[in-house]
Amino acid sequence: MFNTIFPKIHKEGYKFLAISILTTFVVLFFSKIFGLLLALISIWIYYFFRDPERFSINDDSYLVSPADGLVTDVSERSGPEELRLENTTFTKVSIFMNVFNCHVNRTPTSSKVEEIFYKPGKFLNASLDKASEENERNYYKIKSISDGEEIIIVQIAGLIARRIVCEVEQGQELKQGERIGMIRFGSRVDIYFKNKKVLAKLGQNVVAGESLIAST
Repeated sequence: MFNTIFPKIHKEGYKFLAISILTTFVVLFFSKIFGLLLALISIWIYYFFRDPERFSINDDSYLVSPADGLVTDVSERSGPEELRLENTTFTKVSIFMNVFNCHVNRTPTSSKVEEIFYKPGKFLNASLDKASEENERNYYKIKSISDGEEIIIVQIAGLIARRIVCEVEQGQELKQGERIGMIRFGSRVDIYFKNKKVLAKLGQNVVAGESLIAST
């Protein structure tokens, strides 16, 4: 119960939380109203950077969601040209994370990281389709350990987001649901895959590391 109410936070949040709490105490000396407002902001920062434990199905015949949020797109698309996959057709699922979602991202299946590619860009609203091509983003090409299929995960910065955090490296092996990084303050994650039945539905709210989005 305690861990549910007070989850641990991601290391990226320590600095922001410390600054917010310090500012709150200083402002309280001058204004209780603004001090209380800053206290609410501090609480929001704490929960934004929450990093709860998640419990994956541990079955690589399924893909689990790489992010918390709302499924905004399920479609057939060409792969990212940044990874030289523009001539390959994938199923693409987009998950939009608002500022109240947990922003820690996870790998959808047990896999090995084959390639990581970061591309600077704009900061358009991440819910827009063109954000996939114009916004700052980070690509992960992973190979499923169970069937050798290539899966692409793309972290896309949003209107408020200003930093994509990558916590894995090329060649690293990952377990299903393991953390791969986060995006600060509102963003989106796209996942590309082939030869799988889509389980995710448009408008569905999903949970990183736990919700099933596809199966073999």
